[in-house]
Amino acid sequence: MLAMLSTRPGRRRRAFATGAALTVLGAGLPTATAAAADGEPLSALSRFYEQKVVWSTCEFDDVPKDLQCGKVTVPLDYARPGAGTLDLALARYRATGDKRGSVLLNFGGPGGAGVPQLAYGGKDFMELTDGYDVVSFDPRGIGRSSPVSCGDGADEEGLGALEGGSASGDPRALLAKLKKTAAACARHSGPVLPYIGTVNAARDMDVIRRALGDKKLNFLGFSYGTRLGAVYAAQFPHKVGRMALDGVDTLTEPLTEQGLAGARGQQVALDDFVGWCVEDIACPLGQDPRTAREEVVRLVRSLDEDPVPSDLGPDFTGQDLVSALAQGLYSKELWPSLERAIARLVEDGDVGGVSDLATGGMVFPTRARGSAEPSPSPLTDAEDVPLDNLPAALMAVNCADDPDRPSAERITANLENLRAAYDAASPVFGQYRLTEVLLCYGRPRGTDYIRDEVKDLDTPDMLLVGTRGDPATPYRWTEETAERLGDSAVVLDNRSEGHTGYGTSTCVHRKIDDFLLYGSLPPDGSSCGPDEDGH
Repeated sequence: MLAMLSTRPGRRRRAFATGAALTVLGAGLPTATAAAADGEPLSALSRFYEQKVVWSTCEFDDVPKDLQCGKVTVPLDYARPGAGTLDLALARYRATGDKRGSVLLNFGGPGGAGVPQLAYGGKDFMELTDGYDVVSFDPRGIGRSSPVSCGDGADEEGLGALEGGSASGDPRALLAKLKKTAAACARHSGPVLPYIGTVNAARDMDVIRRALGDKKLNFLGFSYGTRLGAVYAAQFPHKVGRMALDGVDTLTEPLTEQGLAGARGQQVALDDFVGWCVEDIACPLGQDPRTAREEVVRLVRSLDEDPVPSDLGPDFTGQDLVSALAQGLYSKELWPSLERAIARLVEDGDVGGVSDLATGGMVFPTRARGSAEPSPSPLTDAEDVPLDNLPAALMAVNCADDPDRPSAERITANLENLRAAYDAASPVFGQYRLTEVLLCYGRPRGTDYIRDEVKDLDTPDMLLVGTRGDPATPYRWTEETAERLGDSAVVLDNRSEGHTGYGTSTCVHRKIDDFLLYGSLPPDGSSCGPDEDGH
């Protein structure tokens, strides 16, 4: 999924140390990978597969006391495992019942750090501790794990330089900006950037599996996490345990089509929100749906032309508002917060509420007072974490996963048609989405593996959950991905709205937990209704 993330700095309580330095080792280890009797690699990768996670209390404020932190070390380049390493940050809640292993979580993105999300959202997964250690991690290039960056924007070459409707400008100027941005991302990200992407992240998950002591990988992935799970299943089919994928991503559509799908889906969600808002006498957009939709477009254009000063640094633009709207539309539970944030903006000129939404609400803990200093490790300090890590990682992963790189001539020739198509998909989200898609220009060509090889899997049954009214991952992607994966894919139809179902539908939550804990799968094609009754 081509998710939307703002380039704005987030309100953060000084991140968990969100950078892991790369350790460059002497080359010379062989690259051949044999396998032991239990199927684990030997030779060059054996030292990575022989490690065990050392868990300790997370020494940070405002996190549950039972949250534990750890790390694993993985090769920078799996083709040359002696060339360098990086550490991946882990966190877990220990099993409270009879432990049968671990279940690994990925919350989506790409670009989302798993450790803070498990720290603050872990209560939603406590039922799973009846049988598992519940574990998450910061994938390579993200959060604590060697975070990528495109710079702070001071040189006008980072991601922020492409805000304000860049896709509607002169094609030659746009292409020049895109090349400068790609160069800035390479310059600020360091040696991890060429090795970022889902294929390597999935290989990292297999190292994590082994370091956790599990023979099979049990996995729960949301949104982009479903792509990550599918790629793992293709690479390690005989290591798949119980795998549940909620909010199923596409494996085949190019970024241009993903962007259009996202713009359409979020325009539908915006229209639904507006229809809900105007029923409230206090709706800041008024009481007429058509006028309210026009007011949203006017607000975006007005802020792009005349940004509002912000306490967080850069002025708040119309494209920042677009990002805030996107975040607030992911779930109906966020609609009241979105309405209040818009009211603060419209009535008082206060961008605090929409700024919080634009950054995805990411909050990171601080080191607890009086806690011992950590032992020396490659993990970087919180204050060194790039503020643009989330959007920089999102684009790095999506571009690494996409092999299409149209030429400058093709982009110039097609740009007007693309603009028209994206504007037709959404007058609010269209240009933002198109700019995101174009950000792969100037970057190396991505892998063909996901499109060509992730299909017809010989794995145990996997549960795929699609939500009919999902504004980010259309339900048809669930059907298409299930057909592509083959007979092992079991589809659960969530006849509701919102992005993913586990956190909003009691029915979906129960069926995923029953599968992960007990191996109980619903019949293929069964459904959960909006009243949360399964049948």
